[in-house]
Amino acid sequence: MPIKVIGVGVGRTGTYSLKLAINQIGLGPCHHMEEVLHNQPAQVPLWAAAAKGAPDWMAIYKGYESAVDWPTAGFFRELYTAYPTAKFILTHRTPESWAQSFSYTIYRLLAERDQAPEELQEWLDMTSKVIDKTGFPSGLSEANLREAFIAHNEAVVATIPADQLLVYKVKDGWAPLCAFLDVPVPDAPFPRTNDRAEFWDRVSGKI
Repeated sequence: MPIKVIGVGVGRTGTYSLKLAINQIGLGPCHHMEEVLHNQPAQVPLWAAAAKGAPDWMAIYKGYESAVDWPTAGFFRELYTAYPTAKFILTHRTPESWAQSFSYTIYRLLAERDQAPEELQEWLDMTSKVIDKTGFPSGLSEANLREAFIAHNEAVVATIPADQLLVYKVKDGWAPLCAFLDVPVPDAPFPRTNDRAEFWDRVSGKI
């Protein structure tokens, strides 16, 4: 089945919390970069091909009903064309807090990828290409990152029709998300996870 919910906010905007929330309200399984990390032999070549302009969305999202985070967020234009009736969610936060979080997690990981284990190199190479495509090439200052973050969000808003797009902060919890997706609000706390320490634990395979 085609995916129905597509998150187009970049990493470090609450995408892991959104993944857990989408699964909890019954619209999963939800694809996230974690899925790529845990299934590299199948996923990395598919995403590498997508970064070169030859995506196979059916193969990439086989078994999933939704997707968030990178690599997905780097292909919002292509995905809107491929899934024109899907609902899209743009997770965001202040550019200042995002640039700092990104700098000390994903951007640092990519900058130091020559120190990573051999088994992660193809994944990191693909990830770097996708993030570069999204507008965040290596070597940007925090000021430049803030500008690129704003530019990405503005491009999403300009591309996706307003009635199909939720601009969303995960700190706002269940109400706006469930209203947009037309599902009941769960009788459970909204999942809040993936701080910087948890990010490094996920990458290292500790969790």
